Formats: sequence, C-alpha cells, structure tokens
Amino acid sequence: MPKYVTLLRAINVGGHTVKMEHLRSLFETLGFSNVETFIASGNVIFDSTVRNTKTLEKKIETHLLEQLGYEAATFLRSTSELAAIAQHKPFSDRELAKEGHTLYAGFLAEAPSEEAQQVVLSKTTPVDDFSFRDRELYWLLRTRFSESQFKGNLEKSLGMQLTLRSATTVRKLAAKYGGDHL
Repeated sequence: MPKYVTLLRAINVGGHTVKMEHLRSLFETLGFSNVETFIASGNVIFDSTVRNTKTLEKKIETHLLEQLGYEAATFLRSTSELAAIAQHKPFSDRELAKEGHTLYAGFLAEAPSEEAQQVVLSKTTPVDDFSFRDRELYWLLRTRFSESQFKGNLEKSLGMQLTLRSATTVRKLAAKYGGDHL
C-alpha cells in the first residue's frame, strides 16, 4: 500500500492552531491508515490504497476546509519523491554549509510555468537565491528569514500557492519515511 507525505499550508501559523492528535484523527476519518504527524507544522504521513495523488489532495483539502473552517492547501508526495527532494542539491555544498545560510524547499501542486519560474529567478539577490526542479522551488536564504524581501511574496511571484519546509525538516522526514532511498 503506498505511503504518502502530506505537507499542509496554514497549520499552526497565522492564528490557526490544530493539535496533532486532532489532525491525525481528521486523516483517519478519511479512511487512511498508519497516520502519523511529524512536528507540529502540518506534516502528515499515511497509507492509502488510492494512487491518484490529485484525488487525494482534493479529498484532504475539502475535508480540512469542512472540519477546520479554513483552507489548508495540501501538497502530497510519495515517500520516494520526498527522498529525491531531500537528496537534490540545487546549490553547492560550500554555499549550503556557510554560517547563516538556510535552504528551504517550497512544495507546489504542479510544476510552475517557465514564465513563473523566470519571474522568481529574476528576483535573485545576494541574499536570496532560487532554483526549480519538478514541483519544488528551492530557496537559499543567506540571512535570517525575517530579513528577506520575499517573505510572503513567493506565492504572488509564482501565481500559485506553496508551503515551505526547511531542508533539515525535509531530510528528517525522508530519513524516517523515505525507506532505503537515502
């Protein structure tokens, strides 16, 4: 049975607080098995016999809207996709290892258009650098998050929703749920 990792947007940020026990029960109500949460930022792992990820995303989003009363955009990845995301190196090891540099993965519902990618890439600065691969945006931040001009503007630049996770969180998720891919 396939195992999926769901990365939710708007969970435990912006005044929307959801206890992980409650979030797990919401997923169990949908008929998913082996439901787990990973840190309290909207990462839910589960097994499902359904193989169409778009169908699963829509089902989860609709259910969460009904139960929570607000939209929680849903980005689903298989465990093998998550492992590949964790292994991908969009920037040099030297850049990633520098003090104060943080890499984020932005999860998108679909691959952005070439035009949308160019809009974001054109905003590269000495502080913010970007790279795309498939349905992910990689963002190298060379300072504190609060000092970036892109806080909240990435979605506007892309014209689509995304949810961010630090590369550390992605690697931990992949190590725990990505199987032998690491």
